[in-house]
Amino acid sequence: MDRKRGARRALGIVAIGLVATLITSCSSGSAPAGDAAADETTTTSSTPPPKPVSLTTGPADAAVDVAPGVPVVATATDGKITSVALTNPEGVAVAGRLSPDGLQWTNTEPLGYQKTYTLAVTGEGADGKPVTKSSTFTTVKPRTLTYLSVNPQDGTTVGVGQPLAFYFDEPIADKAAAEAMISITTEPRVEGAFYWFDEKTVHWRPQAYWAPGTKVTINAKIYGKHVGNGVYGEEDRLITTTIGDSVIHEADGQTHQVVTKVNGQVVRTMPTSMGNAENPTPTGVYVLTEKHAHMVMDSRTYGLSLEAGGYVTPVDWATRMSNSGIFFHSAPWSVGDQGNRNVSHGCLNLSPENAKWVFDNAKQGDVVIVTNSGGPELQPWDGFGDWQVPWDQWLKGNR
Repeated sequence: MDRKRGARRALGIVAIGLVATLITSCSSGSAPAGDAAADETTTTSSTPPPKPVSLTTGPADAAVDVAPGVPVVATATDGKITSVALTNPEGVAVAGRLSPDGLQWTNTEPLGYQKTYTLAVTGEGADGKPVTKSSTFTTVKPRTLTYLSVNPQDGTTVGVGQPLAFYFDEPIADKAAAEAMISITTEPRVEGAFYWFDEKTVHWRPQAYWAPGTKVTINAKIYGKHVGNGVYGEEDRLITTTIGDSVIHEADGQTHQVVTKVNGQVVRTMPTSMGNAENPTPTGVYVLTEKHAHMVMDSRTYGLSLEAGGYVTPVDWATRMSNSGIFFHSAPWSVGDQGNRNVSHGCLNLSPENAKWVFDNAKQGDVVIVTNSGGPELQPWDGFGDWQVPWDQWLKGNR
């Protein structure tokens, strides 16, 4: 009996030890919970304070020779712009526009040449504290200015062969810069390219004739921009024009006929007499440029003297095809030759009735295709001989 009671006492001691161990384990697990709470309190209290606004402006402070066509820009980070003052030397404010989100301001009024401007920008960040940044800069003094003329003119309707022609009145050294200033948008969208005919003249055209009804907008933003060699743009140009019906005159020097198609349909066939053997009409694609109800045709203006067989002749219903003096025009003296033989000095002679019909229905940009005349090819620079340049060559730009 004593032995059994001893065994029970030993088991009791072991059980008490296990309970104590469990209690100790639970107690030791409660310490990390207290540490986590302390860490959470520490993290919450370390939230960064609100940032002040950061302002950037351009042109840089003290900048000189700034092109007036480059926009003045102020930008806010970690806040918004609250006020901007850009003033000219007389203290007059230059107009500008703040973006709806308050993050950027840009001038909307152009700057002048050779003037000093002061810019003061104020912004406010999440900290509620205003910050102001000021700068001054001076615009460039150009060596000279260049004016840009454009053909076609604003509000016109032109033919499907009309190139967009740009004429600077000063030589352009940086042709790529000049092209970048001329934005051409069309509806529907049309791919096209620039091609330089000389140091002052560049044209833009599509690969093929325009589609009738195309709307064209030219936005030439050249003011205040540098086109090389100290030359800057004088004035922006905005031109809108519409492509009218497709009118194509097909003139054949062997059949001595002009077949006129409007939107692909033949509407008139007219006997003609082209240039004689000594003065053959050049072949190729012409584009009509202007017309005169009455004019005096003087071969001396095209380099043919009277002694060499030239002429000074009054004509009616003259529609110009080239700058070298090729016209549709009335030639009552050659009606008997029209449709039979070529006897002119290069023009396309028509009867008075047919010449007036062409005159009355012609618009700038209509196309004339001359074939089988025995003449040389029309030169691309002669009038609007643009279509004489193959497209792969046109794409190279001829800079």
